[in-house]
Amino acid sequence: MAEPEIHLYTAATMNGYKPVIFLEDAGVPYDLTPIDFARREQKAPDYMALNPNGRIPTIVDRGNGDFAVFESGAILWYLAEKYGRFLPEAPQARSETLQWLMFQMGGVGPMMGQAMYFQRIAAPNGQEVPFAITRYVEESRRLLEVLNTRLAGREWLAGDAYTIADMATYPWARAYPWAAVSIDGLDHLAAWFARIDARPAVQRALTIPKAQPAFWGAANPDDLLRENAARFASDVKGN
Repeated sequence: MAEPEIHLYTAATMNGYKPVIFLEDAGVPYDLTPIDFARREQKAPDYMALNPNGRIPTIVDRGNGDFAVFESGAILWYLAEKYGRFLPEAPQARSETLQWLMFQMGGVGPMMGQAMYFQRIAAPNGQEVPFAITRYVEESRRLLEVLNTRLAGREWLAGDAYTIADMATYPWARAYPWAAVSIDGLDHLAAWFARIDARPAVQRALTIPKAQPAFWGAANPDDLLRENAARFASDVKGN
């Protein structure tokens, strides 16, 4: 049996789930190497040769001369163009999709990531910084409000269909419980969550390579809190 064209290196993080969502939703065959942060596999020389930033995810396209693509947004864009899925062809709708993809990459991901870092990693490791927590939680809330406004009277972020912009934004925005960001009053955003929650392929993707239900507020997070804080303890300055 021939190997799938796409080989994915990923882990159970918000960025790590993005390409899995695409591949599962598009029905694209792939195989997967889970990356273990505890063993620092993302810093291994063989992996760094594919992704010089030493982060996840990365894909290797065997069907294109073992071409490697890193950065989650770039991976979604590459896959969308390769398979002709989830990226409109009409110029304005295509531009809208890429604008909202960049909004996630430059705003929602980094800000919510910092909100998570200071609460879920720094504070449990003895580096609680109330100003930073407040700053990033409030900015994350503001960005979710932008999404809520965008979704008023529409089902998806761009064009009239589900796109890579929705795929990229969903794992981060949907993890608002993990970032301790309120979505009170953001009814359009909540309805968008429900639409994507209802997609079976998305629910499958959120278990690959590992389910983290506490991210989405579906389980008691105590065990994951301890595991997560311990895994990244060495990254905390002054620890």
